[in-house]
Amino acid sequence: MTMYDITIRAAQLSDAPIIAKVVAMAIGDEVALNNYCGENYIDVLTEIARTEATQYCWQNAIIAECNGIVAGAIVGYDGAQLEPLREGTFNILRNTIGRVPTIAAETEAGEYYLDSLAVMPQFRGKGVGRILINALCEWASAEGHERVGLIVDTDNPNAERLYTSQGFERVGERIFFGHKMHHLQRQTNKEGVQ
Repeated sequence: MTMYDITIRAAQLSDAPIIAKVVAMAIGDEVALNNYCGENYIDVLTEIARTEATQYCWQNAIIAECNGIVAGAIVGYDGAQLEPLREGTFNILRNTIGRVPTIAAETEAGEYYLDSLAVMPQFRGKGVGRILINALCEWASAEGHERVGLIVDTDNPNAERLYTSQGFERVGERIFFGHKMHHLQRQTNKEGVQ
C-alpha cells in the first residue's frame, strides 16, 4: 500500500485550470456542462476561476495535494453571496458564449455552500474528499458560519454516503440542472466520521 502525505492549502490564481476541471467533474453531466458553459466548458470555467467575485473564483477554493501532486479541490462560499457571485459568473458567460442559463438557486443565506468537490481518479479512496470537506467546514467556521450546505443528486447515493459519513443530514430537496437533489447541511462545529 502506498502512503500519501496529504496537504491542504488555499488555492492560488495559477490553480484556475485545476478548479475548472474539478467543477466540471463535480457537475459530471456533459449535457449540463454544455448548456451551462458551451462546448469549450473547460476554457470558460477556467476564465471564471481566474476572475474575482465569481462562484468558482480561485479565492473560494481549497486544494489538496498528495506528495506534491494536486489530488482534488473543493469550492465553497457564503450562500448569501450567491446572487452577486452568479452575476460575476454570468457576465463571463455573456461575454464568452453569448447567453446565460436559467438555473434555480442552489443555496441561500444562512449556510456556507459547498459548491463543488472532486478528487482526481488516481487519488480516490484515499480520504482526500473527507479531508477537503472538513477543511471547508473549518474555513466556514473561521468566517463565522454555523452551517455548511450542499446539494447532491438523488441518483448519486455514493456521494450522499460520503457526505452523511461526514456529519451532513438531509434538510430538504431542490431541482437543479433538471435533476432532483437532496439538500444536506452540517453544523460547522460537528466533526466528520473518519
